[in-house]
Amino acid sequence: MQLIDTHTHLYVEAFDEDQSLVIERALKVGVQHFFIPAIDSSYIDRMYALENAYPNQIHLMAGLHPTHVKKNYKEELTLIDTQLKKRKFCAIGEIGMDLYWDKKFLKEQQLAFSQQIKLAKEHKLPIVIHCREAFDEVFEVLEQHSGDDLYGIFHCFTGALSEAKRAIDLNFKLGIGGVVTFKNGRIDQFLNKIPMESIVLETDAPYLSPTPHRGNRNESSYIHLIMKKVAECYAVSDDIIAKITTENALSVFKNQKIKF
Repeated sequence: MQLIDTHTHLYVEAFDEDQSLVIERALKVGVQHFFIPAIDSSYIDRMYALENAYPNQIHLMAGLHPTHVKKNYKEELTLIDTQLKKRKFCAIGEIGMDLYWDKKFLKEQQLAFSQQIKLAKEHKLPIVIHCREAFDEVFEVLEQHSGDDLYGIFHCFTGALSEAKRAIDLNFKLGIGGVVTFKNGRIDQFLNKIPMESIVLETDAPYLSPTPHRGNRNESSYIHLIMKKVAECYAVSDDIIAKITTENALSVFKNQKIKF
């Protein structure tokens, strides 16, 4: 079985003690590729070190996470632009808007999101979107940039069916993670109404652990629990979900030379 974790923060401090063991556990359950979203410039060295340790499995993104958009966001975007000119990345992400914690930098989040979309188009890359309590605001920015060259993944999708359809219409796949296993997650109630060709699997490790690990550190090996729940929602086999979601991920990250 071949699986892809399309969103995992394996370089953060939560994995300092056992990063290699975490990756080995994931490889044993069939996760053969890990797509790594950026946070801000303070994590660049950690991301590069992870890539150097696992060059065939790790695929790095460049970007500024919306909760890290502050007054210095222009400096961060300049650094991202510089990185993009020096080397290849698989995507621009995770980018977007987050109004759950703080609305102080709403304007800056909008501007940073829009500018990073422009960078993605310039470098012919997909984007990976973080959206929390901000669907209307995110769609407002996306629709300003809509076109065949705008595509990617709505990471950790937790919206309603109407929002799912709206995202799909804009050329986006939906990242399905641990929330699908939660009793109050809601997405499991309508997931089977979304075409299987429009979803990918992710963990968002170390966050949002699936049941029965909810409340503890998440890791990429738990993607098999997400896969099983998704298969249950669609009433198909685990193998079908693994095959289709892997193909979907490859269609998004088509600029990567991925070997299984």
